Amino acid sequence: MQKTSSRLLSLLSLLQTHRDWSGDDLAQRLGVTPRTVRRDIDRLRELGYPILAFKGPSGGYRLAAGSQLPPLLFDDGQAVALALALQSAAADSTIGEDATRALATIRQVMPPRLRQRIDLLQITAVQPPESGDTSAVGTPLLVELSRVVRAREELRFDYGHDATGPVRPPRRTQPHHLLTWRGHWYLIAWDLDRDDWRVFRVDRIRPRTPTGPRFTPRDLPGDDVAAFIIGRFRGTDGSASDWPCRGEVVLDLPAQAVAPFAQDGIVEELGPDRCRLSLGSWSWTGLAAAIGRFDTDAHVIGPPELTSAFAQLAERYAKAAATSPSAP
Repeated sequence: MQKTSSRLLSLLSLLQTHRDWSGDDLAQRLGVTPRTVRRDIDRLRELGYPILAFKGPSGGYRLAAGSQLPPLLFDDGQAVALALALQSAAADSTIGEDATRALATIRQVMPPRLRQRIDLLQITAVQPPESGDTSAVGTPLLVELSRVVRAREELRFDYGHDATGPVRPPRRTQPHHLLTWRGHWYLIAWDLDRDDWRVFRVDRIRPRTPTGPRFTPRDLPGDDVAAFIIGRFRGTDGSASDWPCRGEVVLDLPAQAVAPFAQDGIVEELGPDRCRLSLGSWSWTGLAAAIGRFDTDAHVIGPPELTSAFAQLAERYAKAAATSPSAP
């Protein structure tokens, strides 16, 4: 049988899962009698944890939100996961400083054995190069956007407004999701004036107050946020995440030379110096240009649109090559 202090921590860990526990279930999980569970519940209440009891065949308990914050409890796995998450967030331009301070605070109150494990799991989070131009968003803006999404309130905001340019009318939207993608924060919303879905960069949003009336959320195309945002950045309506244009070619290169640069393409080895490449892009000419960067002969398998795109590019490149440089 566990010691009383250890058993109390185990009991509190179970109660923190935000569900109702019957007395019999808790007793079984802890390997004690229901009477012992009742005594341990009383001890936790004396320590300041607001534990509610509800009636039923076996009776039950629930950890309620209190006006004061008692000491937080994390098991070993939760503590390690939290530390790694905060270390990863340290590279974020919006919450990086707060994440670093939070990790330092949590580390101070960890027991020595957990602190040692955390110190052995030091990682360095590197911000992607494409996110180097990320403007500071600020947590107040993220909190406000998250609030209106949850409250289902219409939101008006200025978007990408330049003080030296023409004054644009505010965007009127029904916010749907707030997300982060490749170093930037985005807001997915239904644009009321354009009668369509739009994806907005959060660092370009300047909310106007007050917010608008509540609304009933529309169904997102495909009903999948990840597929929607990937599809939008690949040139589709968001109902599918695949590229709108996909083709196959045979390249006169070994598969191991092509695979590191194929990104999400599929590379199949056909011999020591040949491979089949299936690749997607937002347009047929974009796909042909992407294949051309492998700097080798390409044999088109299909579809015909890809063959036509190669012909168009060949004509454009021939004109560019024939253009005489201007005289100095």
